[in-house]
Amino acid sequence: MKKIIAYIRKEKANVVIEKLEDAGVKGMTLLDANALAEWADKDAFSFSIQYVQKYSSVVKIEMVCNDENSDNLVNIISENGRTGHSGDGWVFVSPIDKAVRIKTGAVNDFDSL
Repeated sequence: MKKIIAYIRKEKANVVIEKLEDAGVKGMTLLDANALAEWADKDAFSFSIQYVQKYSSVVKIEMVCNDENSDNLVNIISENGRTGHSGDGWVFVSPIDKAVRIKTGAVNDFDSL
């Protein structure tokens, strides 16, 4: 299993989510986030007293998938999240060593993903 974490522009979120669902993703976590410093969009940033630097608003997408689906999902995020400008975001992929379904206590039962 793999965990995919992506940081993308807010204005690209709807199309990325739609394409992921079309590819069979059953669920994901979405969070509003702020990209700071060099990750900020150089053309559309704001200054923050809270962060004491420039930032841009982004969406963080988290999901877990089978190993064989990870490359396809990363490509979907990259292709549909790309504008060609600074601040388009990042996609990170890491292994999942163990998963416990809270409802049933099942360990590493990935069939429901």
